Amino acid sequence: MRKLQLERWLCALAVTTSAGAVQAIGVTDAFADYVPGYAGSTLGDLDVVGAFVSYNVGTDTFAFSGTMDDTIGLSAGGLYVWGLDRGAGTARFAANGISDVMFDSVVIFNQDGSGTVRELQPGGAVTALPAGTALFAGSTFIAQVSGSLLPSLGLGKSRYSWNLWPRDGTLPAGFGQISDFAPNNSNAPVTPINAVPEPASALMLAAGLAAIGWLGKRRKPG
Repeated sequence: MRKLQLERWLCALAVTTSAGAVQAIGVTDAFADYVPGYAGSTLGDLDVVGAFVSYNVGTDTFAFSGTMDDTIGLSAGGLYVWGLDRGAGTARFAANGISDVMFDSVVIFNQDGSGTVRELQPGGAVTALPAGTALFAGSTFIAQVSGSLLPSLGLGKSRYSWNLWPRDGTLPAGFGQISDFAPNNSNAPVTPINAVPEPASALMLAAGLAAIGWLGKRRKPG
């Protein structure tokens, strides 16, 4: 069933892209480029190969999509953290040599599809997301989050930027849990979508774009 859903999302992507609604396709990331010193699971489901974040201007909704190198769920305790810069981002990993990943909030998705939106400024809100918010289909997951949970701190929402870093939650808390950064030591821009009439279409688009990024890199050398 989920495979069929993903195929339908890919079809929707083709229609939307041909209409000129999208100008970027997120990021692709190298295989097995684990963070130096990382000692957690390397089963592939914590190794990002494609990621995408869109913002639907008309519905005030963010869509998140990530594609890993293998089926999500192979690593017990795996979770997926998106850092967003809404205008007050700081380099919170600078002491670990990651100086250009800027964020002032995080959106976290767990393997049961639940999650958390956490604003990191003093007094910032923490909002729990119910199980099923994120949908997992093989190596790809998609989710949508209301823009009301990620209010601006100086940037327009269509100008936010992001980075995705999976974590192995079975390891001691801290930087050592992080397996990968996508993109590496930088932020990627949110892609604004102006021509999509309903939130579900943004999810379709995000899933298709992430999958395309993955398909383009799936053939490994050797």
